[in-house]
Amino acid sequence: MATIGIIDYGVGNLRSVQKALESVGSAARILRGAAELDGVDHLILPGVGAFADGMAMLRDRGWVEPIKKYVASGRPFLGICLGMQLIFEGSEEDAPSEKELVPGLALVPGKVVRFRAGPGERLKVPHMGWNNLAWQRDDPLLRGLPQQAAVYFVHSYYAQPAPDQAASLVSARAEYPAGRPFCATIWRGNVWATQFHPEKSQRVGMAMLANFAAIPAK
Repeated sequence: MATIGIIDYGVGNLRSVQKALESVGSAARILRGAAELDGVDHLILPGVGAFADGMAMLRDRGWVEPIKKYVASGRPFLGICLGMQLIFEGSEEDAPSEKELVPGLALVPGKVVRFRAGPGERLKVPHMGWNNLAWQRDDPLLRGLPQQAAVYFVHSYYAQPAPDQAASLVSARAEYPAGRPFCATIWRGNVWATQFHPEKSQRVGMAMLANFAAIPAK
């Protein structure tokens, strides 16, 4: 059985992710420091809150380079919610300007942007609650799940992959508001990420976590 590590960097409800993994029969443990990465077959970066705060906590607790080395090792990695956003190059959230983003882990190309209302449009932000996914391509994380499966979101910002990379990164989209798609999941190599919370997404989310646990580790 694979051992799944959950990164503790002071952001998010780690125990809920751990309990969800345990409910699908996976061995999961919360990692208090990078030295505990030894013996971990799969790694999860969860998180809620602001991008700049999340990056500051990763730096302060010595996680930035160990995460990059772990991903480079080829072992399965999953970012959840803020954890998805942090693996991009940078974010508009708390940035000095649109051209000067708050730097991220830069594991995948692209940036994190805020939901914005169109001309004459009223848009409630954050995007919160259940929304349906539309698969863009086959993804081991989504295997066995139906099109338009519902998952639970809570976020004001979303990842925007580099335009020339989107087709090879995005594996599912959702719409907010209706008719305006945004990136909901990505997959490239050994890196997966979800903007929604699988641990809060009931049966569908549990199936995704089980799929992640079943991905072979190098």
